[in-house]
Amino acid sequence: MEFGYTIPLQKHVGKRILEYGTERERLFCWDVHAIRLRGQDATLAVNCKNRYTVVLLGMEREWNALHGVLLRGLRSAFSADGFSDEWAARYFARAGEASVTRTHGRREVAFLNRAWEDVLACDMAAIPDSRDQFPLNRAVNSIPCRCAGHEGTGAALERMREDLAAL
Repeated sequence: MEFGYTIPLQKHVGKRILEYGTERERLFCWDVHAIRLRGQDATLAVNCKNRYTVVLLGMEREWNALHGVLLRGLRSAFSADGFSDEWAARYFARAGEASVTRTHGRREVAFLNRAWEDVLACDMAAIPDSRDQFPLNRAVNSIPCRCAGHEGTGAALERMREDLAAL
């Protein structure tokens, strides 16, 4: 699994990442960005294949542990969205060890930016005192959108469900 940090996130965590990722299957790649949401530091992680989006709020003290926070956040989001434990276990087993890379391409970053716009449009669903933003994630992932790994428009939630079922 690869977490592609945007340049602003690299600067925010004080880590300049020079290597490009080597993972060929975009389902196991996430582009990650630091954002402000409702006055708090937050992380936006967007799957490079299907644009499934996970927002984690209240990151002020955990930027140095971002890698682990992201893994826990993805697991929690999968569970909250009703993906079976079996699907999640298969996904994380196939994804392998997580590494940090540059982002995964212009197109994927463009879709990350669109996901960020959707997060801002749905920010009323944010829960100020919670790290995990399940209602916000659900709202964003239910909006029909385009993505790099599927043709046409569709909801990221359903695309992730299809991708996990196919593993």
